[in-house]
Amino acid sequence: MDSLVVLSWACIVFTVGMFSTGLTDLKKMMLTKSSANIQFLPFLMTCLNNLGWLYYGLLKQDGTVIIVNVIGACLQILYIVSYCYYSKSKRGVMGQSCVAAGVLALGWLYFCILLPPGDDRLAQLGLTCSVITVCMYASPLTDLVGIVRSGNLECLSFPLTVATFFTSTSWVLYGQQLQDYYIMVPNTPGIFTSLIRLFLFWWFSSGAERSPAYKPLKASSLDPTNPAGSSKVAVL
Repeated sequence: MDSLVVLSWACIVFTVGMFSTGLTDLKKMMLTKSSANIQFLPFLMTCLNNLGWLYYGLLKQDGTVIIVNVIGACLQILYIVSYCYYSKSKRGVMGQSCVAAGVLALGWLYFCILLPPGDDRLAQLGLTCSVITVCMYASPLTDLVGIVRSGNLECLSFPLTVATFFTSTSWVLYGQQLQDYYIMVPNTPGIFTSLIRLFLFWWFSSGAERSPAYKPLKASSLDPTNPAGSSKVAVL
């Protein structure tokens, strides 16, 4: 089987799997009837990114890019509609949605009306989508600083990290096969950020194994002048 076909299917499977991680949030919203503790902006930004890459795939007639981003855009729209339905602060959510719709309209006006058809339109669209993708991959780095300081990995998803790693790697190899730097370059940061997160999982999990499984006795528990001292013991 042609390596390009294998990479194409890998991109589709891994990317759809990564987009499907939002189904966990959707299930949570449906069970709790609330959008509390769920971020709305990632859904919105991913949807805009999907629509941009969808247009890029249509211009380039790349079936893999088209399929992935049609599925991705549909899932993100489902997440957005569900979030709007269950959110208590609908004004803020609708405000962000209107801004995103305005950005989408301006993008359509520029790329479809102002720019003439041809290589220049494809190149500028590819560059724009690449910048957005790099920003999305780089945005978790701000959270990683807090994770390193606190050692708390609760806000990191291990399955999502693994899915992002394989997705980014697949797209880099796919773009390399096509010699399409607009696909290859923006997905490279996804590999590095995933490796950083995997390292943090390994580092803090191994650190937890090395740490003692008990709490040391406090000084007050050994102080004979402390009336409660005799009742304080080390706990596991």
